Amino acid sequence: MKYRTLGEDLSVSELGLGCMGFSHAYGVPTEKEEAVRTIRQSVEMGYTFFDTAEVYGTPEDPHQNEVLVGEALKECRNSVVIATKFGIHFDMESTAVNKPLVPDSRPEVIRASVEASLQRLGTDHIDLYYQHRFDPKVPIEEVAGTMSELIKEGKITHWGLSEATEDSIRRAHAVCPVTAIQNRYSMMARWYEELFPVLEELNIGYVAFSPLANGFLSAKYNKNTVFDGVSDYRSMMPQFSSQGYEENRKLLELLHNTAQEKNATPAQVSLAWMLCKKPYIVPIPGTRKSERLKENADASDIVLTESEVRALDEALDAMEMSAVFGGSKIVEE
Repeated sequence: MKYRTLGEDLSVSELGLGCMGFSHAYGVPTEKEEAVRTIRQSVEMGYTFFDTAEVYGTPEDPHQNEVLVGEALKECRNSVVIATKFGIHFDMESTAVNKPLVPDSRPEVIRASVEASLQRLGTDHIDLYYQHRFDPKVPIEEVAGTMSELIKEGKITHWGLSEATEDSIRRAHAVCPVTAIQNRYSMMARWYEELFPVLEELNIGYVAFSPLANGFLSAKYNKNTVFDGVSDYRSMMPQFSSQGYEENRKLLELLHNTAQEKNATPAQVSLAWMLCKKPYIVPIPGTRKSERLKENADASDIVLTESEVRALDEALDAMEMSAVFGGSKIVEE
């Protein structure tokens, strides 16, 4: 595994592990001992960057993910980077599979969140602390000021913004330097490429979540795949519908053909495409399986030339494809 630097000085493995799926949004949670074992296997493979959030869990155990991440990494805490998030809770009155998000980044809420996350993670500091979603009721400058205080207090060492815009990045960075944004990014979700210039100007990293479009770009599913309609968000994602598979036929063909040329898998091509695009992009694909951990990690060894990346971009630009899941609805209480 190779390594990259986010912002000024946060060194992380070139690919991180998105841990959400062990506990949330992808069906029945993985049994805790198995999840802990899988996370520890990833460390042995060279992963050093682990992503969680205070809200990744179930109605019965709403903070499950932070607890298992903390337990899995306790023996190697000083050699890994843990990222977690604050600033949202779910609208639990909703009957939707993917319940709406309610933003809340009041300073007192942030302070309660950081203390609770530190306790669940079993650590004395958080390496990268993201605002999970922008809160229209709280100026981003106020959030950044709170982050500056938490850094001075040693509770966090770096901070970032998730699903950030250029305006929020610039305003936040002017108060307390932002180390990374964590935005959705994949071959099917490229709308944040417009942020590349500001990230380069301010030396901010781009942590790419859902880099495989929720697993679709692994090309391991088909129109006959059935997802749990109670706890698996994929059951309502447009790319996994029967129509979506048909609309994405050319995209899958492109992936398969490129994978064959590179002696790789479609998932590896998808990850290598963004790794070779910018040196500050760090994808954090999630998985529950050790063989997928290895497959994803090996994407680090696949080299696409500048012309090959450009050719893929041009093919994607000209290609019709289905809509892709763009995130849960955000509401106000």
